[in-house]
Amino acid sequence: MSYQPIEDYGIIGDLHSVALVGRNGSIDWCCLPRFDSPSIFGALLDDEKGGRFSLCVAGEGRVKQIYLPDTNVLVTRFLGEGGMAEVIDFMAIGRESGGETEQDARQLVRIARAIRGEVKFRMMCRPAFDYARERAHVHLERDRRGAVFSSPHQQFVLKSQQPLDVEDRSVSCEFVLSSGQEVAFVLRHREGRAESSLAEQPVDGMQLLRETTRFWRGWAGRSKYRGRWREMVSRSALVLKLLTYMPTGAIVAAPTTSLPELIGGERNWDYRYTWVRDAAFTVYSLMRLGYTEEAAAFAHFMQARAKEIEDNSGLLVLYGIDGSHDLREETLDHLEGYRGSRPVRIGNAAYGHLQLDICGELMDSLYLYDKYGTPLSYEMWQGVSRLLDWVAQNWQQPDQSIWEVRGDRRHFTYSKLQCWVALDRGLRLALKRSLPVCGTTWQCERDRIYQAIMEQSWHEGMNSFTQCFDSDALDASTLLMPLMRFVSGADPRMVSTIQRIREQLAEDGLVFRYDMDKAARDGLPGHEGFFSACSFWLVEAMTDAGQVEEAQLLFEKILAFANHLGLFAEEIGPQGELLGNFPQALTHLALISAAYKLDRVLDEGKYRER
Repeated sequence: MSYQPIEDYGIIGDLHSVALVGRNGSIDWCCLPRFDSPSIFGALLDDEKGGRFSLCVAGEGRVKQIYLPDTNVLVTRFLGEGGMAEVIDFMAIGRESGGETEQDARQLVRIARAIRGEVKFRMMCRPAFDYARERAHVHLERDRRGAVFSSPHQQFVLKSQQPLDVEDRSVSCEFVLSSGQEVAFVLRHREGRAESSLAEQPVDGMQLLRETTRFWRGWAGRSKYRGRWREMVSRSALVLKLLTYMPTGAIVAAPTTSLPELIGGERNWDYRYTWVRDAAFTVYSLMRLGYTEEAAAFAHFMQARAKEIEDNSGLLVLYGIDGSHDLREETLDHLEGYRGSRPVRIGNAAYGHLQLDICGELMDSLYLYDKYGTPLSYEMWQGVSRLLDWVAQNWQQPDQSIWEVRGDRRHFTYSKLQCWVALDRGLRLALKRSLPVCGTTWQCERDRIYQAIMEQSWHEGMNSFTQCFDSDALDASTLLMPLMRFVSGADPRMVSTIQRIREQLAEDGLVFRYDMDKAARDGLPGHEGFFSACSFWLVEAMTDAGQVEEAQLLFEKILAFANHLGLFAEEIGPQGELLGNFPQALTHLALISAAYKLDRVLDEGKYRER
């Protein structure tokens, strides 16, 4: 096999981990038992050594791929001259009303079904444990309808309704189905282990399919969104749910690592963790759609992080999905990377960065949850107060900001903006809930930040806000100023900033993060694609500025860059190809936010502030 385009993949999952399924029927990425566990199928990052789980129709033909409506159940259809068949892929969930419990076995289910004529299928399962660093051992059951794959640290059972053959470290089979016949394969594990009971349980793929379909349709049906672009908004919500780690409520930025921002380049990062920066976007977007339970779970996860703050210390930039702090970065030099894009990284050194903006994003999420969900407790307010004291004392430091530059620290406009947000939301909370505030420091520093941004981030010659203080480089993150309620979208400074960004950073709605030739050095060679979330930020900023018809046209154009299943990666390449980790939560959050605001403005002719 060879590498498939990133956009050729669909995603399935069970709120613990996910699998990426290609249009060719191959699962090329899956980490078990959690999002951040070592991969067992990793052909996405090394086609030869990475391991895969393939189930497809033999021979040539056309392929179509869809989700069952309002679910994360993926159907890959193979259409040939001699017949038509499909493979249904999902990770089982829903055996209980609230989803399966932590003690239940995780099950990845693949059902092969003939629709018309006689169809020949091929199945091959070749795991590569621990990012292909551990050798897989295979034990075949006596009836050849089950196999146990094991390594020193991981195991799983593959149950089959067809007899299996063993070759080296893989199992395979070929079989023919006639119209109406089906065969199921189920990969089982319990916290990465293969207990004997898992091999003994019979396979009932259709029952698991019914339970899983019922779960996803019940969840999707809770959405309160009834506006335009409902299908894309619903798919984005389903993606966000897939990226949720149920035991803690954390949401990963993306379920993959090291998919490149430029083919052959080294801008390859591990996104299988939870960024504080996504907090406000996540809580706000989910609550807008009516998913208060998910918003509450994520808010509680972030509240727990805030409680960890000690005097004279701030937040980490990102956390493990279990709240862990140590995410040290390392490279896997034995893997060639997607289409030769090295290095392959696990862990993320950004956890040690100073990124002041995360304080504002956390505070905005807590403010929103307090307003629309549950009021903050006194203990929580104590943690918030320590954080805001730290912001008031440290906002004047240079940092590495939203784009996590690995070059010199700068006085980034976005970081100062979010420090303003942190203090502003803290003051609003205190006023609304009559919470104790010592002195006037927060208010004084908030006002100082406002003046600093207006005086040092504004470039008279360019008639625009810029990336850093006293800089002439543009940055798409300034598009978030109206969303953060720092300025009105119709403010002349904001309107002209939007215009400059459209002229210098955008191509027909697709937006670069910043001009890499003019901006502060980010410490890395090479270039990158258009940043998907920035394009939706532009739509929302234009909507706020009253440029509604243009914003709607750009929104429709941007949606066309989703893949065939409505999924977005982190970036969009020059030929419309998807680049970077996939699918990306921040992009789908930005899509929901832009759709919600644009739809409301089109209906009402105005937008009610939060």
